[in-house]
Amino acid sequence: MGETLERWSTRRAFILAVTGAAVGLGNIWRFPYMTGENGGAAFLVLYVVFVVALGLPVMMAEILIGRAGRRSPMQALAHLAREAGATPHWRWLGLFGGITVFFILSFYSVVSGWSIEYLIESVNGNFAGRSPQEIGSSFDAFLADPLRMTFNHTLFLLLTLSVVAAGVSGGLEKLNNLLMPLLYLLLLVLAIYAATTSGFGTAMAWLFSPDPSAITGSVVLNAMGHAFFTLALGACALMAYGAYMPDHQSLPRAVTAVAVLDVAVALLAGIAIFSVVFSQGMDPGEGPGLMFVTLPIAFSELPGGSLWLGIFFLLLLLATWTSSINLAEPMVATLQDAGLKRGHATAVIGALVWGAGMLSVLSFSTMAEVHWIGEMNFFTLVTTVPTDIFLPVGGLLIAIFAAWVMSQETAMSALGVDARGFRLWQTLVRFVSIPLVVVVLVSGLF
Repeated sequence: MGETLERWSTRRAFILAVTGAAVGLGNIWRFPYMTGENGGAAFLVLYVVFVVALGLPVMMAEILIGRAGRRSPMQALAHLAREAGATPHWRWLGLFGGITVFFILSFYSVVSGWSIEYLIESVNGNFAGRSPQEIGSSFDAFLADPLRMTFNHTLFLLLTLSVVAAGVSGGLEKLNNLLMPLLYLLLLVLAIYAATTSGFGTAMAWLFSPDPSAITGSVVLNAMGHAFFTLALGACALMAYGAYMPDHQSLPRAVTAVAVLDVAVALLAGIAIFSVVFSQGMDPGEGPGLMFVTLPIAFSELPGGSLWLGIFFLLLLLATWTSSINLAEPMVATLQDAGLKRGHATAVIGALVWGAGMLSVLSFSTMAEVHWIGEMNFFTLVTTVPTDIFLPVGGLLIAIFAAWVMSQETAMSALGVDARGFRLWQTLVRFVSIPLVVVVLVSGLF
């Protein structure tokens, strides 16, 4: 197959699209509870450091491969490998990335379906006046109800696939241009509201006054892993977006803008969440249940809490929607390269992802005790292995390919910098980012 003719129409469209890909559960669900479990400001500082040293260079590597190849991930890797005189077997990295995003999207759709349920519950005021025990029990009851879980999983996947089927300019670009500004507007509204709560000062001090004694080996590893996870690296998905990148756009500037916007979402979400949590005297280190149990309890005690909680879950739904589109796009692009029309390719991917997602749905009810590896049921397996192992493996191979295998002239042209800037990026990837990805991978394994 030759080069794709599709392009993002403007530089702004590309930045918003990649930001939409990066912003998702990692920023609004995972970042707050990881920060809560890892000491607040100390974790935040390390996270920002690793976004710069690990995330940005690898993100540039992944996007420049797509930009240089102008094809689906598998085709781009094979084309660039042949150009550099390397084995075309590098294309299997694209298939590995496709398998990774397949399993991630299958559980992502299920978890994102929870935000639909909670949005409806919040708008209806169903959390108001309920005890913490009742709210916790209602979440458990929802998880154990396969019909409600299936409906939300199916609805979210249809929302995602309808956009992907519409194409780059007609679907992905239009949605990101609409939803990303709305997402930031909602975040600012929530942050302004947070400033009126009694816990705002405590939250700001906890988030922005680092305590060096809180830095431990596990905090460093967690910050490193989250910096990698939050930028949507390692699955070749950003490669697909890079293939549509405008010709004369500066890749380093665009990626830096994406990183700033991505971190801003995490910070604003953290300010809003922890202000409410501290206002109610609750523990910020509640873990993964912070979003779906702790927050509804905290908001239920506040004036107008149902409205603000509804805005929060609308925000989460928008963020996961744009992010899930990024997960689906490389799989659809690969089937297009195989000769399928976009609509047919989207339907095939949708059916397969829906089926895998049903195994996650049933992991909370009829298949809860079915163990696939060790003590892990299917949901535990797909939320652990692809994110903790597959993504770092993919990121490591992507970085090696871009910095060691690709033709330096091709890589420099795709990066859009002069020789000095290219050498700086290449040195950073080879001797800083790659070793850090190895650490992330080893920590995920053990």
